[in-house]
Amino acid sequence: MTLKTLHMVAALAAASGVIALPAMATGSYPTKPIRFIVPYPPGGTTDLVARGIAGKLAEKYGQQVVIDNRGGASTIIGTDLMAKSAPDGYTFGLITQTSMSINPNVVPKLPYNTERDLAPITQVVYFPYVIAAHPSTPFSTMKEMITLAKARPGTITYGTPGTASTNHLGGAQLEQLIGAKLLHVPFKGAGPAITAALGGQVQTVITGAATVIPQAKTGKLKVIAFAAEKRHPNWPDIPSTGEAGLKGYEAGTWFGTVTRTGVAKSIILNLNREIVAALNTAELKTSLTGAGFDIRTQSPEEFGQYMAADRALIGKIIKTANITLD
Repeated sequence: MTLKTLHMVAALAAASGVIALPAMATGSYPTKPIRFIVPYPPGGTTDLVARGIAGKLAEKYGQQVVIDNRGGASTIIGTDLMAKSAPDGYTFGLITQTSMSINPNVVPKLPYNTERDLAPITQVVYFPYVIAAHPSTPFSTMKEMITLAKARPGTITYGTPGTASTNHLGGAQLEQLIGAKLLHVPFKGAGPAITAALGGQVQTVITGAATVIPQAKTGKLKVIAFAAEKRHPNWPDIPSTGEAGLKGYEAGTWFGTVTRTGVAKSIILNLNREIVAALNTAELKTSLTGAGFDIRTQSPEEFGQYMAADRALIGKIIKTANITLD
């Protein structure tokens, strides 16, 4: 098979949601195609991450890695499919903070138990958020924003993609840390929230850095701060919320990979090793960091501990802010 033909096969497979390459010797696992469930519709940021990983795994394993997009019900449909899959190592999935930390704290009766039914493989990426504002707002730094919020509680508006979104929780945690009320304005998606900030319908927006920094460069928005302890290496000129005294504050969202509980540890470790290796290739590093992601990987044990701690933190924020989906 020529190199040109290989490229054609890969392109056609990617278009169909199936990533496949000619077989290579990789030992006893895997011996058949692998199903990769993504609990979101195709075309979004989760799909970008999943297809990058799937392509590298197919290349390594010499087996098809079939991406199965199962969006809907705030990731519950796809996550439930993962939780009820056969524990044979041939189904794994991409999960997000929404799936593993938020839903267990706001959805009374999930059809699965995230801790009991899903086994961690590794975190894969983190999507950092910034706090951005319309140019007309009377503050340009985090300290100025905090001062105004304390002087006039409930008057500074912030837009998010919806109630109980990671963006909303970033705002709720900010309120709890500064001891002042902000006014949450939920929209149906990140796009409408950013559009509202651009038009001045809301004063601020908490959203992905890569999404709004281009708007800031043209003067349509101003970035107040990175929602993190330290400045981001990709955008070193933007101050962090930590510099304004908000120690330990971090707003953003993470993606990870899990499989069904009961899958052999040797297979989980195999998937962990190959997914981590894939994310550290120059190709995926360039692609994902260029889209605004930070690559973060862990051992299965570390990822399990990370999710447990995050779920507890999110639960505390939700309870304190009295956030519900009703």
